[in-house]
Amino acid sequence: MSLLRVSDLSVGYVNPKTKIVDEVVTSVTFDVEPGERVAIVGESGSGKSTTAHALINLLAGGGRLLGGSITLDGREVAHLPERAWPALRGKHVGLVPQDPGVSLDPVVRIGEQVAEAVRQHTRIPKRFARARAVDLLREVGIDNPEGRAAQFPHELSGGMRQRVLIAIAIASEPELIIADEPTSALDVTVQRKILDLLDQVVEKSGAAWLFITHDLSVAAERSDRIIVMHQGTIVEQGPTEQLLNSPTHEYTRRLLAADPTHAPYRPFSSEQTAKNTSVALEVRDLSKSFALRGTKSVVRAVQDVSFSVPRGQTLALVGESGSGKSTITRLVLGLERPDRGQVLCDGVAVVGAYARSGWTAHREVLRTLKGFRRRAGLVYQNPYASLDPSFSVFELIAEPLRAVGVPQADIDSRVPELLDAVGLSRDFTQRRPRALSGGQRQRVAIARALAFDPEILILDEPTSALDVSVQKQILDLLVTLQEERGLTYLFVTHDLAVVRGFAHRVVVMSAGEAVEEGDTRAVFEQPQHHYTRELLASRTGDVGSVSVR
Repeated sequence: MSLLRVSDLSVGYVNPKTKIVDEVVTSVTFDVEPGERVAIVGESGSGKSTTAHALINLLAGGGRLLGGSITLDGREVAHLPERAWPALRGKHVGLVPQDPGVSLDPVVRIGEQVAEAVRQHTRIPKRFARARAVDLLREVGIDNPEGRAAQFPHELSGGMRQRVLIAIAIASEPELIIADEPTSALDVTVQRKILDLLDQVVEKSGAAWLFITHDLSVAAERSDRIIVMHQGTIVEQGPTEQLLNSPTHEYTRRLLAADPTHAPYRPFSSEQTAKNTSVALEVRDLSKSFALRGTKSVVRAVQDVSFSVPRGQTLALVGESGSGKSTITRLVLGLERPDRGQVLCDGVAVVGAYARSGWTAHREVLRTLKGFRRRAGLVYQNPYASLDPSFSVFELIAEPLRAVGVPQADIDSRVPELLDAVGLSRDFTQRRPRALSGGQRQRVAIARALAFDPEILILDEPTSALDVSVQKQILDLLVTLQEERGLTYLFVTHDLAVVRGFAHRVVVMSAGEAVEEGDTRAVFEQPQHHYTRELLASRTGDVGSVSVR
C-alpha cells in the first residue's frame, strides 16, 4: 500500500477583489511508496509548493481544496477538520520549509523551538524534551549542541538554521518528510551538506522523502522518481533515469536544456583575442577591513586581490557568502573606499586609497569617480527589490537619464530603444514591476544599466533569484548584448556551474582572498586549489548521466 496517494487534486485561491476562485493546481495524481524518494520539479508558479502545502493543510490565506483525494497511510485526510491536523503534522508528516530565516521564531531560543516539536506529540516532561532537543541538534550535525540550544536564530548561520528545521521535522520520527526547496537560500557547498544530511536522515529512519525543487540537477542526484509540474499540472513523471535520459514532454526537455552543469565552454572570438592586450578594468592589490560594531575586532573582507578584465570579455568572480566578492563590487564602484589598492579603467585610477588632502583633491576624486560610473553600469541581484514598485517601466528606465539632465525628447526616444535591446515589447512601458515576471524584471534592470551606453557592466548575482530556464534566457541575452556592443562584464556569483558557458575567465574567492584564477576551461578541468575543487564537487547532480539510486 502506498504511504501517500494523491488523486485528481485541484487547488485554488480566492481572488480578494473579485471573490472568484482561481485554480492553480489541476487534477494532480501521484503516489509515494514507503521509503521512496520523490522529487517534484518545476519553475516558480508551476504549483509544486502549493501541492506540497495542500497535502498537510498549510495553504496560504484564501487557498482551498477544490477537489480530489489525499490518502496518508490508508487514511483519507483531504477534508479533515482543522482541529485534526496538529495530530498528523509532525507525527506522521514532517516539513522542512524553504526559508529558515522566516520559519524560525526570532525571539525563542533554538533549543526551546526543537523541544516544543518534541513535546507536541509526547507527554514527556520539559526537562526531558530539552535533553531530546540537544540530542536532535547533535544528530543533524550541529557543533556544540548544548551551547547552540541556548542561542537565538540570528546567531546561527544559514546552514545551521536549516539543520535546526530538519531537527524539528524529524522530532517525532514521521513516516514522510516533505522538503520544500530546503537549500535554495544556501551556498552550493552548504547546499550539498544539507542534502547529504537529509539523505542520511531518511536512510536511517526509513522515512519517505517528497522533495520540492526547481533544479533538475539536484533532483537527478537525490531522487528515485521525478514528477515534473508546469502551470499547475503534472506533465511527466517516472523513474529518474528514464525521465531524464528519455523525456517525453517538451517542457521537461526545455528544463534539461537550460541546466548549466554541462554547458559548452564559451569560446573567445577572434576580435576578443585581438583585444586581449587592452584591459578595460583592473583591480590592483585591493584590501578592505571592517571593524565589528561594539568590539575591537576587525574583519579582513578583502586581502590584496588583483585581477584584470580584457575589453569585450567576461570575468566571473566566484565564491560563497562571506568570500569578499560583494565587497569587491562595492569597492570597484566606489561605494566603499579601500584601505589599500586601486581600481583602474583603461589604465586610469578611478578608485584608490586616497588621503584626506583637502577639498580640491577630494573634488577631483569625486569627478573621476562620477565619470567612471557613467562608463560602468550595475545590474543588481534581485529584480524584485531593485525596481521601485510605484514606477512604470518607462519611468524606471528614464530615471537615471533624468538624473543627469537628459532632455525629455531624447528620453522618449531612448527608452524604446533600450526595451528593444533587452527583448521587451514597447507595450511594456506603462506596466508596473508587479505585472512583470522575474525574467522581465531583470530585463528592465539590464535596460536601466544600459541607459548611458556603458562600456562595462558589473553583474551582481543577476540570475540567482530566477528559475533555471529564465536564468538561461537572461544569460543568453547578456551574451548577445556583449557581442553586439563590445561590453566588458564583471560577473559576481556563488555558483561555478552558472559561469561555465558564460565567462571567459574565473577568479575564485575564499575568505577575502583570490585563491585561483584562470581561463574557465582550465579552472573547471584542472582546478589547482582545494577550495575550487570543493565548489565544483558541490554542484550536485548530473542530468546527462543518471544512475538509479
